Amino acid sequence: MEGTSREYNESVLALGNALDIEFEEIKDWNCCGATAAHSVNKELSLSLPARVLALAERQNFSEIVVPCAACYNRLTTTQYELAQDEEKKKRISEIIEMPYDGSVRILNVLQMLQKYAVDSIAQKVTNPFKHSVACYYGCLLVRPHKILQFDRVEDPQSMDTLMSAIGANTLDWAFKTECCGGGLSVSRTDIVSKLSGNLLKDAKDRGAEAIIVACPMCHSNLDMRRPEINKYLGEDIEIPVLYITQAIGLALGLEPEKLGIKRHFVNVNLI
Repeated sequence: MEGTSREYNESVLALGNALDIEFEEIKDWNCCGATAAHSVNKELSLSLPARVLALAERQNFSEIVVPCAACYNRLTTTQYELAQDEEKKKRISEIIEMPYDGSVRILNVLQMLQKYAVDSIAQKVTNPFKHSVACYYGCLLVRPHKILQFDRVEDPQSMDTLMSAIGANTLDWAFKTECCGGGLSVSRTDIVSKLSGNLLKDAKDRGAEAIIVACPMCHSNLDMRRPEINKYLGEDIEIPVLYITQAIGLALGLEPEKLGIKRHFVNVNLI
């Protein structure tokens, strides 16, 4: 949100301002450990998110909004695991050297928009987003359902509903919850090219003019790795990839520069 996905952060803040939503950052927050900590060190993978949640409790937040799908997944999973094991919860509190209760509600950006802005979004549209779009949720926003309890696992609809509210035609397609390759973007670009290439090809074949995402890693793989993807596919696919906050911001008449549109590798030719 402050580096490779800076444009996502910019669009979240700009959209929040347009919708009269004021954000306050958790002071002294740290990396949650996504994507690799849980495959390297179990206690570390719980301690990093738990510290963020404990800081939120200390700063009297009852809810926190987590735009990154990977962070949302790790924080929610940690909260769930610690709620199931009192001894583990005590151990993690000792490691982070602060009390942890597990009382903060964690929202991803789609849940936040649904809860606080869905009605005002439709009312404030000045430039309807009249394009056919493939809403791509990826694998971290909806899985595991037992823990996240958000939307439908195979055919989620929350992003589709928000995009429909701004005038978009949301497509029925086969890859809306398939993995793009996640954190393998640097270490295994070949795998990313194959997985992301397959979903881009399906979106194109179904007539998508844009792919809408709510995950920084998904955006990086689909946008930044487009040359490798096109080489794998043997054809050039020029469909732009937008964060949902950017798409809604455009529909509300916000300036593209404030939404970070110019930071994309694949040109956004829908403005």
